[in-house]
Amino acid sequence: MAFVADRLSAVKPSATIAVTQKARDLTAAGRDVISLGAGEPDFNTPDHIIEAAKKALDDGFTRYTATNGIPELLDAISAKFKRDNELDYSASQIHVSCGGKPVIFNAFMATVNPGDEVIIPSPYWVSYPDIAAMFGGVPVFVNCPSSTGFKMTPEQLDDAISPKTKWLMLNSPSNPTGAAYTEDDLKGLAEVLLRHPHVWVLTDDIYEHIVYDDFAFKTLAQVEPALWERTLTMNGMSKAYCMTGWRVGFAGGPDELIKAMTKVQSQSISHTAAVSQVASVAALNGPHDFVAEHNKVFKERRDLVVSMLNQAQGIDCPTPEGAFYVYPSCQGLLGKTTETGQLINTDEDFVTALIEAEGVAAVHGEAFGLSPHFRISYATATDVLEDACQRVQRFCASLR
Repeated sequence: MAFVADRLSAVKPSATIAVTQKARDLTAAGRDVISLGAGEPDFNTPDHIIEAAKKALDDGFTRYTATNGIPELLDAISAKFKRDNELDYSASQIHVSCGGKPVIFNAFMATVNPGDEVIIPSPYWVSYPDIAAMFGGVPVFVNCPSSTGFKMTPEQLDDAISPKTKWLMLNSPSNPTGAAYTEDDLKGLAEVLLRHPHVWVLTDDIYEHIVYDDFAFKTLAQVEPALWERTLTMNGMSKAYCMTGWRVGFAGGPDELIKAMTKVQSQSISHTAAVSQVASVAALNGPHDFVAEHNKVFKERRDLVVSMLNQAQGIDCPTPEGAFYVYPSCQGLLGKTTETGQLINTDEDFVTALIEAEGVAAVHGEAFGLSPHFRISYATATDVLEDACQRVQRFCASLR
């Protein structure tokens, strides 16, 4: 359409949302589909959070709030950063929005000029490059294969930085791989960043609390305090707190950046829902014992999925350190043909044939910038995962 802005030509629809919707459509049409595309915990929001929201509604807390959130939430986020990350942020240094994606959107809209470069390790969450491109930014991809644990090395970062670099996007634990940067990993990256004072860092820590096998989570500004002044430390309520639909993301950063992001938000969404803010206060300040309970289940599911997928012919599935995704390689299946005669040349061919043959919905690796892989979310019931993995095994065995 002629009236659509040119900037949208650089933006692709979200592949994860598209796969989830395709699974919904097939289910509505009567197909037996297991959807493993969405990154959404299957656990309910804990009761004490829901009760706080109910009370807020009963008390009539349904009106506009300040653009950046209610004081109680800013205080709770400040306390969270101090408690969990040893980071000090005052209320004026905290940004609250409708989920993690708008936080990134606001940061890039406030800072990225046409031609500015944004370094993005591949594989990456599907929205990073598209949000950068929306504002004329140039994504600079750094290939991080499974041989490096899906993590960027200091040497790769140094090579990727140019005079035009504005941001580095750093996601740990990662979506789509579950890979997580250790403290030593972050120190190595920090040494490079200290040599390039024009580069800002946006750390996406949304899976901070979903880690396994005694992995010790650290965030970049915590490891290297000298980077605090040019780091935006982002987090949110959706994953660990099982609050995906409540839509609350937040970040801590220097005053000037937060002020600019708030200015952007004042002319867009205004603020996230008042009731969601109250619920988030209860979540951040309340008991957290459910997180460990959920992680125990997630780890059992991770181990099940990794084991079963590695038993599938042609699949190689590394074991992730965190989040609730696996990112297996389907290299061993390329060039094979399905029972209906479909040739599998790419990871997209693989996931398309898989949902058609066995009703298992996964996301192809090309959408995350690294092929030939596919992403499966194991944030669903264990018996469903077992069924899905059996279907994958059956499908792979059927290829010729």
